[in-house]
Amino acid sequence: MHSIFARVNNVSATISTTVMVLLSAIALSSFIFTPHPTGSLEISSVKVFAGEARRYPHRRQEYAFVTFNITADLSTLFNWNTKQLFVYLEAEYTNAKGVRNEVVFWDRIVRRKEDAVIAVSSKNKYPFREVSAKFKGSTPANYTLKYNLMPFVGMLTYGEAARLMEPVEFPMARERVE
Repeated sequence: MHSIFARVNNVSATISTTVMVLLSAIALSSFIFTPHPTGSLEISSVKVFAGEARRYPHRRQEYAFVTFNITADLSTLFNWNTKQLFVYLEAEYTNAKGVRNEVVFWDRIVRRKEDAVIAVSSKNKYPFREVSAKFKGSTPANYTLKYNLMPFVGMLTYGEAARLMEPVEFPMARERVE
């Protein structure tokens, strides 16, 4: 006859094995569906202004202010294994020193399928500044709307919902807002 501890051990091993098989099946089943998010991105204007750097009070630095329009339908990314979606707008450019930069200047967290249709007309949420202090000599920026799919179980999935077809140049810096 088995002791009570052996029976509890046997039952808990069976339950944990069943749960692990179920979670693995859920994670693998989310790879069966291939989502096709659609979207469009339009950059209305890019303005560059000189300003004081926050950490160094007497250092001048240039800040870019981007006005954009986003329309995207990301509802195809939602299934039974989707916890949330992190959507962000990224600018990619190479500065005058040859360093490639990827700057996130707007983002949103989408937790429900009903909120996955995005229509935004806005400007950057976060400071868009050049680390080398000036945008002069930088290549034109490529703007992309990207997403990060966070599942309940499984691996994170990254993707692209919209991309601007042609890069946008940085204008010359102005001293003040007009």
